[in-house]
Amino acid sequence: MARIDVTLVVPCYNVEPYLDQALTSAEQNDRCNLEIIAINDGSTDGSLAIMREHAAHDARIRVIDKPNSGYGANCNIGFASARGTYLAILEPDDYVRPHMYDRLYEFALRYAQPDIVKSAYWNVTQSPAGEVEAPCSYFNCVFPPHQPFRIAEEPTLIQQHPSIWSALYRRDFIDRRGIRFKEVPGGGWVDTPFLVQTMCQAESIVYLNECLYCYREQLPGSSSAFKLSDMPFERWQDMADVLRQLGVTDRGVWQSLYIRGFDYVQHVVENGGMEDPHYAGLVRELFAKWDPALMDDLPVVVPERKRRYYEVLGKPVPADLDAVYRRGKELSFAKTLRYYGMGAFLARARGVAARSAGAGDGE
Repeated sequence: MARIDVTLVVPCYNVEPYLDQALTSAEQNDRCNLEIIAINDGSTDGSLAIMREHAAHDARIRVIDKPNSGYGANCNIGFASARGTYLAILEPDDYVRPHMYDRLYEFALRYAQPDIVKSAYWNVTQSPAGEVEAPCSYFNCVFPPHQPFRIAEEPTLIQQHPSIWSALYRRDFIDRRGIRFKEVPGGGWVDTPFLVQTMCQAESIVYLNECLYCYREQLPGSSSAFKLSDMPFERWQDMADVLRQLGVTDRGVWQSLYIRGFDYVQHVVENGGMEDPHYAGLVRELFAKWDPALMDDLPVVVPERKRRYYEVLGKPVPADLDAVYRRGKELSFAKTLRYYGMGAFLARARGVAARSAGAGDGE
């Protein structure tokens, strides 16, 4: 049997409008030995027929047809069925640039096949003129001191959207550590604890600062499209539990988890949830779990978000919130210039200016 370099797991439930594009984009990898496991999770539309049509024309595709059990269970089934040196996930309403998995596997070979190969991605949003692609928030903002590295050396990767699909994971690392997805109905935000489990147990991570995966944001019916939900707070607690179970004490890693928490709180604020006693209570409970000693120098968090933390808990608001934020941003921008060059620096500055002119600078 030929060696398989990468197993790509595609968990599918009622994704007929997008699935052909997703599978076609994955098939455009021809330098690594790729297998694609397409899992039909009890779809009631034409998804299964599309999978079978692709499998009939590409021997690298295997189809698993099963009753509905949710995203996490499907990924676990795909991982258990995989034969590749590396594992990857393609969400079927997304797509990838040609040769994404070839590129990531070749990058892995440069560094003696590390536990995780991570890349940037494109955010794809809908506009009146059609779909628009923009680099993700951590593009040009990840500064590993060397390659490979461990997450404590560059915790930026757990501050951001989980984006677990813009990576490769060594299968023997996943199996050795016993890492599996939480199994709940639907999507269930199970990517968040998986991110922490993988990043915090990996002994070697490499980062490729290229946008290769195309992630469609806020599609109707997706778990990320919920207006208000308890789920982000439940999954934040799951992530915190993982850190405690692993004995993680690194300051930067915990601060990165707090930054994720601030994003969840901001979602509540933007959707009027602070006027609802239930969601206001969830925010208060979340803030009360945080170590105040990690708040003072917490970098790159917009001052108004930190101010809300102190006000909700009835604590004095430090006078230097703006100065701490400014110093953090200046340091981050200086790193972008030093690490990636003037072009990246200017592109990042333009992106921040655009966000500030629109919905506000959320960096």
